[in-house]
Amino acid sequence: MKDIQSLSDSRRINIKKVGVKTVSYPITVLDKAENRQHTIATANMYVNLPHEFKGTHMSRFVEILNEIHGEITIHSFHRILEKMKVRLEAEASHLELDFPYFLKKKRNGETLVLGNYKCSMHGSLGADDDLKLRVEVPISLPIVEKKKVSRLPGSMGNWGKADVSVRFRQFFWIEDIILLIEEAVGKEMDKLSSQVRKILSVEELTRQVGAALDEIDAIKWFSVTVHNFGEDCSTFATLESCS
Repeated sequence: MKDIQSLSDSRRINIKKVGVKTVSYPITVLDKAENRQHTIATANMYVNLPHEFKGTHMSRFVEILNEIHGEITIHSFHRILEKMKVRLEAEASHLELDFPYFLKKKRNGETLVLGNYKCSMHGSLGADDDLKLRVEVPISLPIVEKKKVSRLPGSMGNWGKADVSVRFRQFFWIEDIILLIEEAVGKEMDKLSSQVRKILSVEELTRQVGAALDEIDAIKWFSVTVHNFGEDCSTFATLESCS
């Protein structure tokens, strides 16, 4: 059977991105306490298509995922990108994995709860290699009253979220990033009395989280956006490191 996808194309028009998206796939990520954690990722995989090729084999994207058996680390992520680039004869390859990450922790120093955090790893391999980890951390106000309190967030306790992206110089645990963000938010809350926590500042929270990330040598770049969910509108502040 003739391989239509690899036939040459005389129109000399490059396609910027071609691939598969929203593929549900079981993956295993590193877990500091349990060694490994099994979760389900949504994968987007794509490459550029040089003008000399008419098309590409879409099945090869999932085949490459299968070859690493769902084991996702910084090194295996790079191997996936490399296989995509070589096997599909592309100038650049791209992989996006969105997944929930679960973390056991104590609430109020006593009750053990299972936190659910939205995480993603986005990587590209072209002339250079780029990999970003993104973590979304909910921000909740302590509930100290039984009746609803009048404040900007629409629901009690659910104040907003911190959206953090990082690039690493060296390996760093996902849970350590999460705990670092939560500790920075907690420090800002501790500055305020329970009566004025309702006016937490997105600007100050963003600065506090940014300052905490700036202390970590393993992190070479980061961006922080803090969102406050309101009834009529939401507010946010964002910053990005210089390096």
